[in-house]
Amino acid sequence: MNFGSVVKAFDTVMALTEAARRMAGGSAPPVREREGVIAHPSAVSGLAGQLEARLTNVVVAALKEAFERDHARLEIERAQLEEQRRRAEEAMRLELRRQAVDREIARLRMLAMTALVGWVASVAIFVARIGVASVASRSVMAVGWLLLLGALASAFTAQGRIGDAVGSTAASDSRTPATATLWLLTIGLGVSAISLML
Repeated sequence: MNFGSVVKAFDTVMALTEAARRMAGGSAPPVREREGVIAHPSAVSGLAGQLEARLTNVVVAALKEAFERDHARLEIERAQLEEQRRRAEEAMRLELRRQAVDREIARLRMLAMTALVGWVASVAIFVARIGVASVASRSVMAVGWLLLLGALASAFTAQGRIGDAVGSTAASDSRTPATATLWLLTIGLGVSAISLML
């Protein structure tokens, strides 16, 4: 039952009520009932009042039911909108996290590439100077190689941890391996440069 049906029913009830009032309000002679009892105009008026009260109760109940149904529908729509908003916020949060992970992986790849290039360059320089390099220079260069290889391994390990944590809800702390990679790379390059001066 929609609101238009309720309004039509209410109009019908009002028309019946008005007709009952007209019948009760006139100075009609007493009406003979089936059983032979004479009904006076006051009895007809009481009957019309009861009919009007019953019809009014029916219309009020129908209106109340329509309003309750509309209220329930609005509550369902509000709950659906809230669920859609929550899903959109969750999708936005996951997208921001994915972008942060992508940036961190790109940073670690750059550090790994720098460590690899530094290691290859230091090996090439060492091979070129192998005849004139002192024992101290060779030792320092070996330490530099170890640091550069450690930076490379640390970068790969951090990338693996980030990749494993992308699908999980737990936050991955890749800053510590990335920081370790940066420090190992910096110290390794510094030590390799110092070995050239020895």
